[in-house]
Amino acid sequence: MGGSMGSVVGEKFARACDSASEGGVPLVSVAASGGARMQEGILALMQLPKTVCAIEELHESGGALFSVLTHPTTGGVLASFASLGDVVLAEPGALMSFAGPRVVAQTTREKLPDDFGLAESNYRYGHIDAVVPRAELRSTISRLLRLFKEQ
Repeated sequence: MGGSMGSVVGEKFARACDSASEGGVPLVSVAASGGARMQEGILALMQLPKTVCAIEELHESGGALFSVLTHPTTGGVLASFASLGDVVLAEPGALMSFAGPRVVAQTTREKLPDDFGLAESNYRYGHIDAVVPRAELRSTISRLLRLFKEQ
């Protein structure tokens, strides 16, 4: 998913979860987003719980979600489906924060670390499982798919 999340993205993600459940296969999600689609107002915000519920149904069916976060993954997308993977991977240097560093610094009136919100910082704090360069994502996801297939 790229861009902002509106009703179409929420519906497509929910359908992808349904398809993965029906097929008995894990779902791989790749996110890059600034958050909810402001032009859609409340309809965009309603996609946050919709995608969370879709993941819950995927899990109830025995399915798994592998989430890949690219630069940037912020706002409502990070607060909903992107951070809820059974395995969460991120590209090096990807910004992953509800709000950007400038907004957080202005709001808190504190100096933030240089790596605030970046994948490496999120990994150190346990928010993601691994930082994986784009060139290695295919082989990493393939290994994960084999591991989950064996279970």
